[in-house]
Amino acid sequence: MDKQELAAFLRSRRERLRPEDVGLRSGPRRRTPGLRREEVAVLAHISTEYYIRLEQGTAPRPSSEVLAGIAGALRLTDAESSHLHVLAGTAPILTGLHRRDVRPSILALLERLPQTAAFVTSAAFEVLAWNDLAAALMEDFASLAPEDRNLARTAFLGPARSDVNLYGVSDAAEFRRHVVMELRAALARYPSDPAIADLVTELRDGSTEFARLWERHDVQSTPMLTKTFRHRTVGEITVDCDSLTLSDSDQHLVLYTAPQGSRDAEALALLNVLGIESVNAGRSR
Repeated sequence: MDKQELAAFLRSRRERLRPEDVGLRSGPRRRTPGLRREEVAVLAHISTEYYIRLEQGTAPRPSSEVLAGIAGALRLTDAESSHLHVLAGTAPILTGLHRRDVRPSILALLERLPQTAAFVTSAAFEVLAWNDLAAALMEDFASLAPEDRNLARTAFLGPARSDVNLYGVSDAAEFRRHVVMELRAALARYPSDPAIADLVTELRDGSTEFARLWERHDVQSTPMLTKTFRHRTVGEITVDCDSLTLSDSDQHLVLYTAPQGSRDAEALALLNVLGIESVNAGRSR
């Protein structure tokens, strides 16, 4: 049970709600935003004293029934409710380190997708494997040190020019929010993994934007269905985005494709022919 993180998460979810969101009257002017602690306690059918202790980080571990009541009172989404149970220690936690090995069948699959930019990321946003088209579209990952193949570092600690540190993507802000939410969930799943904890510390210390987003305690991101790359060699390419969860290794297989016969598909095909040399040439200008 991570008492302090649980307390902070509960406070952040309570403060975002208005009385009318849960069927209560606003009443007299409130000095602080959100519901009052006693209101949450009543809605969750628990004592006010116990809920206050939860937000102070001094209460014993709540039961699953109590957590269900709190989740309902705070109008948590399924993802937020799952995160609440992980923080409280009532859900399975993945002990040890997050997986970095990619199974051979996935590595072989990457090479069987010539018209798809495909790559695999770890729970900490490390790019673990990729095909040639992904490298041509984004970056020559093979030329980077392993620690520099991390998309979270690229997003928050890369060069100041957004067309460099996020490959010219159209949804840079959304992707950064997605990174923060996914890393928060990963840290809860792997509390003993120093790589994830150190990455979060590095990003909080090195990026004011990351630190600001981290304090929001959000854990549910919106799927990114399309993305536009502004590529220096072939121009704009809009792709469909699919992220497939590899549940056995807690990794993601990310696929970028374009509708057959579209201008974007033609641009991807051209980039596939030009290969990684086009990326290197564009970066040398």
